[in-house]
Amino acid sequence: MFTFALCFVFIQRKIYKFFNIQNYLSHKKMALLHSFESSGNFLFKYRGQLPVFLFIMAVPAIYFTPYQNIAPETLKIVKASAILLSVAGFIFRAYAIGTTPKGTSGRNTKEQVANVLNSTGVYSIVRHPLYLGNYFMWIGIVLFVGNFSFFIIASLLFWLYYERIMFAEERYLEKKFGQAYLDWSLKAPAFIPAFGKFIKGSTAFSLKTVLRREYSGVLATVLGFIFVEVVRNYFNSGQFILGMKYQCVLLSTAGVALLLRSLKHYTKLLSEDETLRD
Repeated sequence: MFTFALCFVFIQRKIYKFFNIQNYLSHKKMALLHSFESSGNFLFKYRGQLPVFLFIMAVPAIYFTPYQNIAPETLKIVKASAILLSVAGFIFRAYAIGTTPKGTSGRNTKEQVANVLNSTGVYSIVRHPLYLGNYFMWIGIVLFVGNFSFFIIASLLFWLYYERIMFAEERYLEKKFGQAYLDWSLKAPAFIPAFGKFIKGSTAFSLKTVLRREYSGVLATVLGFIFVEVVRNYFNSGQFILGMKYQCVLLSTAGVALLLRSLKHYTKLLSEDETLRD
């Protein structure tokens, strides 16, 4: 009987210890989720500063790229492909912004905002179309460097950076919209579009919204290409040289951006009624 009692106490302690471990692991999991969400919200506030880091990283990448071993025709193809990637990213972003209802997908930097859950249009094929567009716009600049290792490293860093932001956004959406969000998240992939699942949205495309909100992003992208070209020419020739075609692109883009900014802040030409985006 005494032996049985000892065995019972031993088993009881093991069970108690097991559930304590389970409880500990549960708390650790919740702490990890909270950490991911907190860091994601922090990075969300400063996501606009990511291009600065890319510019800094591009300098040593350009310096160590053996351009003398790259055929001129090959470099031209790489440059053209890079520009096409950025253009594709901008088109994808523009379509997402131009067809998104008011109160979502804004340029807010202080906190997450979503008055409605986007589940149609571009959001029916991918949950984060703006970040996908950002990736292609900026990875185009990275590819423009002509260094494959830099391309891979930048892609990994982009994913590590935006993964936390996407996690925080989805936690916010889950808390706010509950089962509606869960149903949508099971249908639409996070980052790789499923074009076969496209569902037409009810919001018509607004060119005014795109012109009002995207001119600064386009100008920043062009500046990125110009920066890479100038730094590359400096390392190759020892001089800060910018070809005429690049000068024309830069001046025309800056002029259009300045015009659109003036129209946005000093006129109502780019204004829309309250049923559309900001």
